[in-house]
Amino acid sequence: MANAGLAIGKVLAVLKPEYPDISISKIRFLETEGLITPERAPSGFRRYSKADIERLRYILSAQKDNYLPLKVIRENLELIDRGVEPMAAKPVGAPRKVRVEPVVAGQRPPVRLTREELLERSGLPESSLVELERQGIIRPRRGASYYGWEALTLAIVAVKFAPLGIETRQLRVVKAAADREVELIVAAATPRSRRAQGKQQATLEVAEVVMQAHAALLQVGLDHVQAG
Repeated sequence: MANAGLAIGKVLAVLKPEYPDISISKIRFLETEGLITPERAPSGFRRYSKADIERLRYILSAQKDNYLPLKVIRENLELIDRGVEPMAAKPVGAPRKVRVEPVVAGQRPPVRLTREELLERSGLPESSLVELERQGIIRPRRGASYYGWEALTLAIVAVKFAPLGIETRQLRVVKAAADREVELIVAAATPRSRRAQGKQQATLEVAEVVMQAHAALLQVGLDHVQAG
């Protein structure tokens, strides 16, 4: 590798085969977060050294394999910079353990988190949590002081938005669509609940059909975008 280092486009080409989700915006985001600090060429363009690329590999692997939040990755990098080997970290906020299960499955992870635990497990900045709570997107369980699986899932989604170039406030779009679907489900389930086993069973039956329609319509929309 040349002493001058690589331009960001070539860094992307080097890492893309191993990390397909990597993008220029994500590399820029990691730089903004202070996790990598490439040098600047006299022209002003960033130049990434071999050490920078290895640092990127560590960050991407920590996210991909261990699902570590940026806070933990930053702490590990600080240890590495001091010549200390970080301890093997237990995966925190792994999406595979907190993914949103279909309503009809009846299987929701038994999550009871304090506010501090929610921030720690998701890696979400407190300022972002405050904003999401203000918008009514994330909230404690009704009648309780703890946060459940849905709050953790939404917090992790909000963290994943940043490197994709999507602002946290865009969750309002998703919430608005979900609210309309809930209204449809309740309206359709109410008359059925008088004939069926009960309100909960009727709601689950209608929700399953609506969720199937939602997934199919998303795919149709994406197909049109890709075809265009």
